[in-house]
Amino acid sequence: MRKLLLAAALALSTAAGAIPPLPVPPAPQPPVAIPPKLLVVISVDQFSADLFDEYRSQFTGGLARLASGTAFHNGYQSHATTETCPGHSTILTGDHPARTGIMSNGWADYAAPRADKIVYCAEDESAPGTSSTNYKVSSLHLRVPTLGELMKRKWPASLNVAVSGKDRSAVMMGGHVADQRWYWDGKKFATDNSTAAVPRTIVRLNEAIPQILATPSEGLEPPPYCAGKSQVVPIEGGGKPVGGGRLARAAGDAAGFRASPDFDGTVLAAAAGLIQELNLGTHATPDLISVGLAATDYVGHSYGTGGQEMCLQLLELDREVGDFLAQLDRWHLNYAVVLTADHGGLDVPERLRLQGVADAARVDAALTPKNVGEAVTKQTGIDGPILVPIGVSGDLYLDPHLKGADRKRALDAAAAIYRAHPQVAVAFTKDEIAATAIPTGDPTKWSVIERVRASFDAERSGDLYVVLKPHIMPIADTTSYVATHGSPWDYDRRVPILFWRPGFFGQNVDTPAETTDIMPTLGGMIGLDVTPGSIDGHCLGGAAGFACSPR
Repeated sequence: MRKLLLAAALALSTAAGAIPPLPVPPAPQPPVAIPPKLLVVISVDQFSADLFDEYRSQFTGGLARLASGTAFHNGYQSHATTETCPGHSTILTGDHPARTGIMSNGWADYAAPRADKIVYCAEDESAPGTSSTNYKVSSLHLRVPTLGELMKRKWPASLNVAVSGKDRSAVMMGGHVADQRWYWDGKKFATDNSTAAVPRTIVRLNEAIPQILATPSEGLEPPPYCAGKSQVVPIEGGGKPVGGGRLARAAGDAAGFRASPDFDGTVLAAAAGLIQELNLGTHATPDLISVGLAATDYVGHSYGTGGQEMCLQLLELDREVGDFLAQLDRWHLNYAVVLTADHGGLDVPERLRLQGVADAARVDAALTPKNVGEAVTKQTGIDGPILVPIGVSGDLYLDPHLKGADRKRALDAAAAIYRAHPQVAVAFTKDEIAATAIPTGDPTKWSVIERVRASFDAERSGDLYVVLKPHIMPIADTTSYVATHGSPWDYDRRVPILFWRPGFFGQNVDTPAETTDIMPTLGGMIGLDVTPGSIDGHCLGGAAGFACSPR
């Protein structure tokens, strides 16, 4: 069953009273040598290179088209904290999180002007009445400009537009100066840009969304390839079995809507409508639209990456992206596309063990900050709390009441407890990370501490960084999500990077590339040079079909 959300949105935007469709020029599509007038940057949340490689032969639509361009299947989100906010912060800034300042989805800031000292990556915590879960969306914490901002500095008439299924991806790709920025807030498309006029596309989609949510779905009929992946797998920790679902949902099930292809279809509908309504790609100067597709991430969290559910999601995503690109073709736009991901993902350990991954397991509850803190108190006599309850791995923070010698003793004791646990690979103190040189060169050769250093921000990072061993799932309670990401291992770091232009047939590239290379590559494509050394990334133009500026 396919939902024609894209076609519906286009019908809405061209209905009576709406802005008329773009005129169709008589000229054929431009040759590759002419710089594109529209850059389309698509991020598929949690779309690992492992999934791309596995499903590539099954793609027949938009993902197949993009893979026919220049395909780096060994792309890397090179840093350690492979989460949504840091990953998206690399794509259009050209910088690793150590420079963007977005080292995780959230961090502890004891100076925050409110009782809640946890700060969300895409918020302004100074806004009255806010918290890390009830926040004011903002680009405040992004330390560097994005490609769209640099385009507007050179060409003030250029438009920088972002639309996404998550606010943090729209913010991190759109940056500080976005002409239009829209994201799903759980009920509708919302924006943090109070000065921008609301496009008719957004008005019409928001009017249609209640009916979409109220309409139940029986799910998708699995083709033979997906049916071959149907195996019901029991889940530890209280979660429901996964593996044989069809992405069905009941009326009013907003969580089920997010974890379905319909969610991506809605975002692509918004993107197509905004391109049409704002006449993107028809101006004298180039425009940019970044599109964040989040359903793959929600499917991965809800069902894992290895079953029938993910198969249905990816094949439908392939068709939806194909519909979206076909619409751009019908408008005869001179455009270029890059598709990548913010991170990969780890499948549920219960299924991995069935596939022979003997060390796959869920994290031991002894590693929670509460339990480690209690162990520290028992060993040292230092009164708790010891650790801020944020997570079981990655950046961990000592409680602010710890001072002086007690703080040092508590840190040493916590580090020793983590390092001694059989599920922990390594644990680094903040001082150890800060003393490590920022890595460069081939990301496949970075040590674990170098990957952590690329995620390190001296003001925001934790007192201790804990790395679980490969295939240890940092989720014990599975009543909400069953799988996740966030590690420095390659199943979370390795992502596809696909460049495509009409009329250009590229190549498969095995050489590693980084998501930080996307921004300077697109900049070179449109004649926006980036000062050498000013960012972490490098232009990949030779592979992407044009000559980079001399360095």
